Parts: sequence; C-alpha cells; structure tokens
Amino acid sequence: MSSNISLKEAISIGIGGMVGGGIFAVLGLAVSIAKGGTPVAFLFAGILALLTSYSYVKLSQKYPDRGGTVKFINQGFGISIFSGAINNLLWVSYIIMLSLYASAFGSYAPNLLELTHNKTIDFHIYASAIIILATSINYYSIAVVGKIESYAVVIKLIILIGFIGIGSYGLIGNPNLSQLAISHWETPIQLFAAGMVIFVAYEGFELIANAAPDIENPKKNIPRAYYYSVIFVIILYIIIAIVTVGSLPFDKIAKAEDYVLAEAAQPMLGKIGFTIITVAALISTFSAINASLYGGSRVNYEIAEDDELPHHFMSKLWNQPVGLFITAMATLVLVNILNLETISTAGSVGFILIFGIVNFVGFKCAKETGSNKLIPLLGSAFCLLALIILIHQQYQSNLTGVIVSVVIIGLCFISEWIFKSLEKRNT
Repeated sequence: MSSNISLKEAISIGIGGMVGGGIFAVLGLAVSIAKGGTPVAFLFAGILALLTSYSYVKLSQKYPDRGGTVKFINQGFGISIFSGAINNLLWVSYIIMLSLYASAFGSYAPNLLELTHNKTIDFHIYASAIIILATSINYYSIAVVGKIESYAVVIKLIILIGFIGIGSYGLIGNPNLSQLAISHWETPIQLFAAGMVIFVAYEGFELIANAAPDIENPKKNIPRAYYYSVIFVIILYIIIAIVTVGSLPFDKIAKAEDYVLAEAAQPMLGKIGFTIITVAALISTFSAINASLYGGSRVNYEIAEDDELPHHFMSKLWNQPVGLFITAMATLVLVNILNLETISTAGSVGFILIFGIVNFVGFKCAKETGSNKLIPLLGSAFCLLALIILIHQQYQSNLTGVIVSVVIIGLCFISEWIFKSLEKRNT
C-alpha cells in the first residue's frame, strides 16, 4: 500500500471538493430562501457536514479503500438490493453535481463574453461546451485532470480570500449591512431548509475517503484532513455570505441570483471586481467538473466491480471506463432540461440521504471502528430531520425539485431490483 498523500494534499482534496462550483452556484439561491439569515443557513449545513465527517473519519481509518463511500455502504449492508440502490444514487448524485457546476459555468460565462444576444441560448452553449471540453481532457489524460485541480484550488482560494478581505473593508458604512439584522432573517425552519437546499456546497469532503489508502500516517492525518477542511470551509462560506448580504440590496441579489458573487464584488472594485470573480467562478466550476467527471466514472466502475451494476460498466471506451462517457452524456441532458434550484434540491436530497446512511453504518460498525456510538447516531437522525424539512419546504416552493428527487431515488431502487432479479435468473 503506497503512502504518498501528505496531510496538506489530503486537506486540499477536501477543500477542493467542497469549494468547487458549489458556492458560486448556490449562494444566490441561499439568499433568496434565507434572506439576512444566510450565514446561519450555511452554518446549519456545515454542522451536518461536520457531524457526518466523524463517521467518515472512523470508517476511512478502519476500512481504507479507493471506493470510499461505496465500500462503506457495502460494509454496513453487504452486497444487496439496498446497498446497490444507494450506491447507484451516489453515482447519479455525482451527475447532478456535475449539472450544478455546468449550470454555474453557463450562468457566469455570458457576463464575460456574450455569444448571441440571448442569455438563455448562451447559457446552454456554455454549459454544454464545458462538459464536452472536460470530458475530452479526462479522455486525453488523467494526470492533466490532477494538475488542473491542484492549480485551481490555489487560484480560487486566493481570489475568494481576497474577495473576503476587500469585501469586509467595503462593509464599513454600507447601508446594506442592516440586512444582516435578525429582523431580516427568515423563520428558523426556513433557515434550516435553506441550509439543506445548498448542502451540495459541502458534499465534496467525502472525496477524502477515496484517497484514504494513500494518506501518510493515517491514524493522525485522516481525522485532521476531514476536520480541518470542513471547519475551514464552514468559516469561509459564512464570511462570504456575510459580505454578500451586507454588500448588496436583496432585490439586486435576486436579479443576479445565478452569478451573485460577481455582483457582490462590484460595489468595492467596480467592473474589475466583477470580472475577477467571474473568472474565479469559471476556473472553479471547470476544475470541479473535471474532477467530478473522473470521480463519477470511478464510482460507476466500483459499483459494477462489486456486482451492483452490470459488468458491461467495467468495459473500456477509448481507454477509459465506459462510465465516463455515460456520466458526461447524462450531465449534458440534465443541465439542459432542469433549472438551478431543481438541480440543487435533487443533489442535496441525494447526498443527505447517502450521508444519513453512512452515519448509520458508522453507528452499526461502532464496535469495530472504536467510535462513540452517539455521534453517528446523532448524524443519522440529523440527516433524517434535514430530509424531512428540505422536502417539506421545497414541496411548497419547488415541487419539480421534489418530484425529480423522488423519481431518481425510485429509479435507483427499481433498476437495482431488476438487475438482481435478472442476475439470479441467469445463475
């Protein structure tokens, strides 16, 4: 077993996975639901991510495997219709995340260069083109994907921390600062629901699990990698939310919902600030698409290897797993037919359900992993509560998102049941 991933690299995998396109895509959505309480919404989502990271730490230490989440679910439930369906949901959730990142790219890019005089057409052209480009890079060289990701993490963090520094200074005497007052917050339930809709902005820490077998000094560094990256991102997101809500009036945020971070840089830095943040968003979403395409095709391959998908998914197409091509095609379809809120809701429902189940596995395997049983149990209960509140809130404001989520989960179970039934018949 080769140990060649340092603590610094493991933390950057976690931060890079979370601060991908998520914050650029969902910040405006969070403000539209939570208003002045947006920083609290990000805190709620962050607490759920932190609770879940405890289960990931313990499971990663006991069962280090490049299959990560897939292996943990199989460890807890064996190879069954249930574990197969949940692992398929993980793959589909990767596709939804890819759609979210492509959607963010398509929203930011026309602000830099309009191709037609119609923003909707531009959105579809850019969102589709970036998926095709990232897929081509994945086919060309996996090493290039890794290089792009390592540079992109540094660039986006420098720009976001710069945005925080200049933005915080710009808050002095800004009349919009009053929007952060408790009187402008939505109800606690609404704040919690907002946090769950944008939970996708945190899901990337689970990528550390895939790197666990290669992390140096795993006993010490696996917990540090998870906790440091999640806590850093919680603080980063909360400050970004404070600066955004304190910089722009709510009506302006609503108008620029899909590219609000670039709009928030304008009061301090004018057009240059808008352009810099737009470029950062394009780099971030592009690197996130690149890495998630690779991750999604790996998940698909692992599931087929574990006999939870037909073995055809283990075959190669142009020297890469066929899952890469299928993942890219499915992303192209989703990003062109669903809106941002529906994509975000479906992604959050998928990951909260998966994390709830991983927490339950953490509880179930507590004796083997040497865990405190209470923390994974609390994480599992919190995920269940989050799902109920999220579905209830979205049922009232975004019924399409709820229907899409339920249909996706249903299809994962039905397809796994059909596959297992056919497999049994053929043996």
